[in-house]
Amino acid sequence: MRRGLAWMATVLVVGVSYAAIAQDLASFEKRTTVKVLPNGLTLIVCERPEAPVFSFYTEVDAGSADDPQGASGLAHMFEHMAFKGSTEVGTTNYPAEKIALAKVEVAYAAYDAEFRKRVGKDPAKLASLKKDFGDAQAAAQKYVIPNQFSEIAEENGAVDINASTSEDSTQYFWSMPSNRLQLWAYLESQRIGHPVEREFYKERDVVQEERRMRIDSSPVGRMLEQFLATAYVAHPYGRSGVGWESEISQVTATEAEAFHKKYYVPSNIVIAVVGDVKASTAMPILEKYFAPIPAGPKPEPMTTIEPPQMAEKSVVIHDPSQPFYIEGYHKPDYRDPDDAVYDAIADIFSNGRTARLYRSLVRDQRIAQTAAGFSGYPGEKYPGLFAVYAVPLPGHTDDEMRAAIEKELDKLKNEDVSDAELERYKTRAKADMLRGLGDNDGLAHTLAEYQTRFGDWRQMFLDLDKIDKVTKADIRRVANKTFVESNRTSARIETATATPAPQNAGGAK
Repeated sequence: MRRGLAWMATVLVVGVSYAAIAQDLASFEKRTTVKVLPNGLTLIVCERPEAPVFSFYTEVDAGSADDPQGASGLAHMFEHMAFKGSTEVGTTNYPAEKIALAKVEVAYAAYDAEFRKRVGKDPAKLASLKKDFGDAQAAAQKYVIPNQFSEIAEENGAVDINASTSEDSTQYFWSMPSNRLQLWAYLESQRIGHPVEREFYKERDVVQEERRMRIDSSPVGRMLEQFLATAYVAHPYGRSGVGWESEISQVTATEAEAFHKKYYVPSNIVIAVVGDVKASTAMPILEKYFAPIPAGPKPEPMTTIEPPQMAEKSVVIHDPSQPFYIEGYHKPDYRDPDDAVYDAIADIFSNGRTARLYRSLVRDQRIAQTAAGFSGYPGEKYPGLFAVYAVPLPGHTDDEMRAAIEKELDKLKNEDVSDAELERYKTRAKADMLRGLGDNDGLAHTLAEYQTRFGDWRQMFLDLDKIDKVTKADIRRVANKTFVESNRTSARIETATATPAPQNAGGAK
């Protein structure tokens, strides 16, 4: 996360001087090279020769919020598909596989058309079409070399191979020996420029199971999904990031291919490489593999703006599980001048055992198991929520959590925070902003994210100045503007007694 960034331990002292920061920025500029290729893809190379390894971070400026209407979960689905290989990796005969995959799509389209009929659906025809679809999949599977993409990387020393999809973006990353830079560039350029939607419907089943585990089988997951759906009436932040079940179950490889064509264009991608690499020798290698990827228009900016919330909204879920309470308030996106103020409030509320929510609800009143606040949920690219939650201890209720949280919010509105609280926030934030950059993967992440969000990775140093300028008056002003009843959406789990399973009344089963 942007607020969890960092640097090297030698500058981790209380009261980091801006002279030292400026010096570090200057040294960074000497070691960091940025190049925008003719096709629009941005490459960043940062030289850190301490060990013979490098880390990369590919950031695609498209996430779950960009899922097409009616196809929620597609960005997440494509993240899974990015490990299935390309026209050259993961196949024994791509020309033949391409024909077979086209037949899979034809067979699925016929099955899906019959399945979606609301009137006149023919069960016998549906079963026959489903068999045809299964046969087409089996024919295409004959050409697949399972997991070849990841196996090639691992056989050549890659570690921490992973990817993630947020509401705002999609990320791919791993670390590798520096003498395998060219192999990595080949693999990464293949999955960006020449992906193949092989084993799509098999992987779709995996994503459906992921939804069942994260949402359907989790009371808190179900509650949070409904919480966001209630907080937003227009913006895609209100949709399920992993996808609605009815939409995941019917999304197609053809739709995934269209998503890739629109959002995985070079102009929408930043790649940062950090480690034992020299820009003078590394950049030509990267250009060789990434420059041939066909250019495409950068996706148009989202036009949907969430309208102001006019009245409090709430969600109550009755479930035989642990009570849980959360409330959220709409706030601006990461570009807002008050973004650091929201970070300050989150830190004062939640950072450690000296934080206000812990001291009040957990330590002093002993009514909560845990309590915290956080900014930018479910994302920061667009206006999100400042959220506060608490989990009551046995014998205590969600209503107590709500009242205790409201009391702490009122204090922020009516009383200045202490000098010590504000100073602790600034010291921690500046140290955190510098510390995590000490490893290659953390730095690659930060460089790619800042270059994507601001068009200049140097903004990560300028953010330190924003932290230092936060005042007590800023905190009171933002608290009074944001934490108002009409801007609040709350959600809770209220423990319900499990209903006994009905007894069989007899008869045939």
